[in-house]
Amino acid sequence: MIESAQVKANPNLLVFVPILYTVWSDAILTPSEISVLEGLINSQGWLTDTEKAFLLSKINPATPPTADELMSWRSAISQVADPKIANETLVNLGIRLASLTGDGTISETLVQAKPSLSNIESTLGLISHEAIFNFHTGHKTITSEQSTQQNFSVSEMTKILDGDYSEIIKKVKTFISDPEFQYMSPGDLMLYRTRVLQWCKFLAEQGFGAMAYPKEYGGKGDMGSYFAIMETLSYHDLSMVIKFGVQFGLWGMSVYFLGTEKHHKKYLKDIGTLELPGCFAMTETNHGSNVKGIETTATYDHLTQTFNIHTPNEFARKEYIGNAALHGQMATVFAKLIVDGKDYGVSALIVPLRDKKGKVLPGVTIKDCGRKMGLNGVDNGVIYFNHVVVPKENLLDRFTSVNAEGKFESPIASDNRRFFTMLGTLVGGRIGIPRSGNSASKSGLTIAIRYGDQRRQFGPEGGTEVPILNYRTHQRRLMPLLATSYALHFSLQYLTNRFLNRTEEDMQEIEALAAGLKSFATWNTTATLQECRECCGGKGYLSENRIEVLKNDTDIYTTFEGDNTVLLQLVAKSRLTEFKQEFSNMNVFTILNYVADQAKTSITEMNPITIRNTSEEHLLDPEFQLSAFKYRERDILTSAAKRLKKHIDSGMDSFDAFNVCQHHLVQVGLAYIERIILEQFILQIEKTNDAGCKTTLKKLCDLFALSQIDKNKGWYLEQGYMEGSKTKAIRRLVNQLCWDIRQDAVPLVNAFNIPDACLAAPIAVNR
Repeated sequence: MIESAQVKANPNLLVFVPILYTVWSDAILTPSEISVLEGLINSQGWLTDTEKAFLLSKINPATPPTADELMSWRSAISQVADPKIANETLVNLGIRLASLTGDGTISETLVQAKPSLSNIESTLGLISHEAIFNFHTGHKTITSEQSTQQNFSVSEMTKILDGDYSEIIKKVKTFISDPEFQYMSPGDLMLYRTRVLQWCKFLAEQGFGAMAYPKEYGGKGDMGSYFAIMETLSYHDLSMVIKFGVQFGLWGMSVYFLGTEKHHKKYLKDIGTLELPGCFAMTETNHGSNVKGIETTATYDHLTQTFNIHTPNEFARKEYIGNAALHGQMATVFAKLIVDGKDYGVSALIVPLRDKKGKVLPGVTIKDCGRKMGLNGVDNGVIYFNHVVVPKENLLDRFTSVNAEGKFESPIASDNRRFFTMLGTLVGGRIGIPRSGNSASKSGLTIAIRYGDQRRQFGPEGGTEVPILNYRTHQRRLMPLLATSYALHFSLQYLTNRFLNRTEEDMQEIEALAAGLKSFATWNTTATLQECRECCGGKGYLSENRIEVLKNDTDIYTTFEGDNTVLLQLVAKSRLTEFKQEFSNMNVFTILNYVADQAKTSITEMNPITIRNTSEEHLLDPEFQLSAFKYRERDILTSAAKRLKKHIDSGMDSFDAFNVCQHHLVQVGLAYIERIILEQFILQIEKTNDAGCKTTLKKLCDLFALSQIDKNKGWYLEQGYMEGSKTKAIRRLVNQLCWDIRQDAVPLVNAFNIPDACLAAPIAVNR
């Protein structure tokens, strides 16, 4: 068209070029667009019939412009496109293009035709100022301009995260960054398991495994550092972490906590150096989470001063036991203690499995569980005992013992209380697993967020491609998960400190807290890693970028140390017990105070003004956020208690009543844990001194709190605690917080300070 005879005869025809280019740039003209253009062309009185026919041929779908024609049109238009001109239109571009011929002035014909020509843009629905960007480069928008900034000190944030354990964390990170810890493929199962064992030996040589044991047995008596070590190791191979945990945690700690001095002297030093590999044989095929129902027996024979360990049936076998298939030489075996024909409940005994050369001992049968979804560096096995005899001193006798006369003794008379006290000493496993899972979440988030900051895709017309982390949907997927990982970090620190400074009176609450946080954190890990995989697209699917192995290895965490759904019911029962005790101890004045508190909630939180309050100041107020969490927790707990009481009062068996209310009980546990997590995040912000870190942590805390409220908005609306205008405002604010936190996202994952050798994902390399 540019070089055609018609244009040479009448250069004013060039006024149509920008419009024609724009409508053809989508590769197809719709019938309605053709109709509009035909009407426009035919209405132009200054065109001859020949010129009209020529222009109409340019919108004929049967003869679309060639690629070369489109390129020549674009090239010509670019000569007159000026990004500095405000409110530019396609018609103005066409007029300037036509004026390039002749003396450079705008013809009177086009001045008169401009109004009718301008109608076409609005009629076709063209956004002129955006269409113009097709013809020049450098177009910038709010989305394309958003970028990573440095609003706080990354090193200060790392110090806040590491807390009192920064030195041991730094030491572990340095150690596992050594070339000896280079990752290997799990393809060769035997080679992989051997390598994982060697890694654990390296760690034992540094004293990491024995860290929590008393100094007289080769340790440092530092349980806090042990948990920090486990968490930090979880930035590396998780098979190594679990094997480390089985050996030094479950096996070693069971001897330490359930045994007495004679056991400590005999075993702990060798366990801590990995001279004595061992197992923790609790789980049975038929009784996974129901430890109290295990069927393995330990029958005492007073004449020989021995216990006979026996697997009475196929389904009483010990299953999924770490270290059993290849390396374990001894095991802490949980069994029903039979003395004088009486069953005294579950106790623990040390039972040899193999000799020093690795040969399985008589009466013991071990089978390999084989390849799993993940954690294939851990040699899980199945163990059967066929009347294996062990000496009396192998009974771990802190809570259960047999005296010189062959009679059962215990400092705790109640079977139930003794059982739960024994298991309570082993709650450390439910602290280590969620901390490990949160480390895996941090690894996944670091990979996905760094990649999202670098990976560019799409962009505005005339502009460069935009980092995918700038897209609102991408932010909405990752930023709440980043906030949750920080929130969990501080709540898990709180749980650890409670456990380290525990008293007997605190143990029930600590066990419930551990069970709940383990459930919340490991479910969050599973969800986080899946989202990270999807946010990295095909790159996230490549094994080299490690999200695959993180997903596979942590998948079991939701059922490790207890199935999450079952654990949350344990949490709920603990909360109901406290609730019952609270009311049973009430006198008339306490009851009146409780009623007054409920009335106060109605006045301050559920009045017509508050339930509709959508101001940012209100929604970002930690008092509002925590009050909303507390109200939900208390209301769900109260309604669950009333519901259970109603069923039981009607004559329903309590077991059936709990079964009917199971889903409700899970919500009781979740509401309690969510409140704890938010509470600890708020407390952390209050004690943070660095201004930049404090501001950034407040944004993360707000995002965590409001995301949870948004997730539960249906409940709040049902209860009349909020109205629709408020939940909509919360959703808008969540989106805005995601936008704001995006600029801090890379520094926030950098503050995790995960060694590059551990991260080992090519797409996560800082450029």
